[in-house]
Amino acid sequence: MERSLRSARAATFVYFVLCGTLMGTWVVHIPAIEERVGISHATLGALLVLLGFGAFAGMQVAGRLSDRLGARVVLPVSGVVSSATLVLPGLPRDPWTLAGALVVFGFGNGCLDVSMNAHAVHVERAYDRPVMSAFHATFSVGGVIAALVAAGAAGAGTSPAATLGASGAVGVVIALVTARGLLPATPAPTPTATVAEDEAVRAARRRTAPGRIWILAVLAAMVMLAEGAANDWSALHLKNILGAPASVAAFGYGTYAAAMTTGRLLADRVSGRFGPMAVLRYGAITAAVGITVAAVSPWTWAAFVGWALFGLGLSGCVPQLFSAAGRADASAAGANVSRVAGIGYLGMLSGPAVIGWMTHLVPLNQAFLLLTLLCAIAAAAAGVLRTGSDRTREVVRSRHRPPVRHDP
Repeated sequence: MERSLRSARAATFVYFVLCGTLMGTWVVHIPAIEERVGISHATLGALLVLLGFGAFAGMQVAGRLSDRLGARVVLPVSGVVSSATLVLPGLPRDPWTLAGALVVFGFGNGCLDVSMNAHAVHVERAYDRPVMSAFHATFSVGGVIAALVAAGAAGAGTSPAATLGASGAVGVVIALVTARGLLPATPAPTPTATVAEDEAVRAARRRTAPGRIWILAVLAAMVMLAEGAANDWSALHLKNILGAPASVAAFGYGTYAAAMTTGRLLADRVSGRFGPMAVLRYGAITAAVGITVAAVSPWTWAAFVGWALFGLGLSGCVPQLFSAAGRADASAAGANVSRVAGIGYLGMLSGPAVIGWMTHLVPLNQAFLLLTLLCAIAAAAAGVLRTGSDRTREVVRSRHRPPVRHDP
């Protein structure tokens, strides 16, 4: 069992890298595809919204299918669909065809996103310790691979369609070969009491899960809105507000992304020691401090520090929310993850647009204070992640507190 569990964890890492590589390959080819189709930035923005809606639909379908058929079946199929549809955005020569291609590719990517997270929840449950954040860290590795592949292909004069098609073909093979390592079935919860007590616990979880899932979804939307805003506006903030050269401003996003990847590699250990609630609460507080520093500082070096703190703070938040959604009800882990991931994804898509709209009213750096507010709300609501282990730690601490003596 231990060997199969290690194989399942390794396979999950591969699917996260695959998902990041597929999405990253599309992203790095956006400028070339925009020029090929002959569309404006505004039209491209509208088409990207269609990709987001396709991904949202795919998440809902894959979540339910993962609960019904098992992630072992749905995840490889999702990987094949996402890989096979990667070539589609590289083929169109008009906006309407590109719109359809992006909806289909978005659907496949959404299926892969949720099914791999649903399987990650099962792996984490079997390990009985936090491992989710490390999976999300490897998604970023996929983006690096995509950038390297695209750079090499561009240097060789390869067309976007050829690069997307070749990358997708490799992805199909990886998705099929890696399927052998997946868990054969959803791990059953370890019994801790009588069957009647277990049934009562499960019934109570089913009653309380829906409301809690929607709270987790709203928190995911707020956190991922902040992530989306950082993706699109960090470099522009350094260039337009602080007057940094373009070569320096580009490192704004790089600093943020590097800090986020580092934080996700460390977040599992922090969660295992202090609990997921602490990761969300203190991570959101760190992010709020970081984006505030970036927003109000007149110095470029301080802005870099702010963006680094922002990425470090946000790094562990989304994995904890996804993990909590999957643990809320083992029989509906896929559907619950799809709800939280889907609403969160819509938040990420809307982040750049919300900040952009606010710049019509206030300067860009002042618009970032909305992100401070959202992070503060997430920190205040972190109690929704309170687990039994958190309560146990509090009881143990209370038992070891010295008794209060009252002087006569």
